[in-house]
Amino acid sequence: MAADDRAERTLQIQNELGLHVRAAGKFVKLASKFSCEITVTKSGSEVNGKSILSLMALMAPRGTTITIRARGERAEEAVAALAQLVEDRFEESR
Repeated sequence: MAADDRAERTLQIQNELGLHVRAAGKFVKLASKFSCEITVTKSGSEVNGKSILSLMALMAPRGTTITIRARGERAEEAVAALAQLVEDRFEESR
């Protein structure tokens, strides 16, 4: 894949507590496995997807729509993995 590969996916936060500290930590841990640039957008606010503090600043409760974007090597794979984590409710029971 080329270094300028891009991928994007829009989805809704489903877990009961939203994008709280533990969920943001899981997101960042997974995002950090990829060398590409990853951002998360909510209502026009775009933040670094590899920063827990930035993700927490989005204040994304359950039902919030977010867009995950990646640019660079393995962008498609990164977005797919992160979207799966969100769809799996950050591996939380509710």
